[in-house]
Amino acid sequence: MIHEVEGDILLTKAQAIAHGVAPNDHFDQGLALALRENWPALAKDFRHYAHRTHPKAGEIWVWGGVGGVRIFNLMTQDGDHGHGTRPGKASDASVNHCLKRLHHELEKGEVTSLAIPKLATGVGGMDWDSVRPLIKQHLGDLPIPIFVYTTYHKGQQADEPGV
Repeated sequence: MIHEVEGDILLTKAQAIAHGVAPNDHFDQGLALALRENWPALAKDFRHYAHRTHPKAGEIWVWGGVGGVRIFNLMTQDGDHGHGTRPGKASDASVNHCLKRLHHELEKGEVTSLAIPKLATGVGGMDWDSVRPLIKQHLGDLPIPIFVYTTYHKGQQADEPGV
C-alpha cells in the first residue's frame, strides 16, 4: 500500500527508512546529511562497509541502529571509490535494481512499514515523473504501508495511516 505524504521523513513512525546514496557517498548532502546528523554511526559504518566491499550502483546496504531503527541505503547513484571522488548522478537502471532488491528485502516480512523520499530526485538528479512509476511498480504490491514523502516540511510529522 503506497501512501504519498507530506512532512519530515525524520519524524516518520515507519519501522524503516529507505534513501538513495552513491557507493562512495560522504553523507554530506540532502537526506543523507540529515540521517548522518541523527545517526552519526550510520555514516561511519557505511564508510567502513564501502571501503571493505566496494559496492556498485544498484546494490543496497541495510543498517540497523540503536532503538531498532533500520535504514535501507539504496545505491541509486554512480560513484567511484577513488580518493577525492564525488558521488555521481542516479540512473533508471540503478533505481530499478535497488527497488527490486528492496522489494526482496521487504518480502521477508521483518519490516512492517517503510518511509521513502522522492528517491533519486535530489542529489541524484532524476525527474520524479520517471521515478514515481518505478516505486509503484516495485513496491506497490507489498502488504505493508509504504509512505512516499513527496513534499518536505521540516519538523512536521506526516499523517501516516496504519502506523
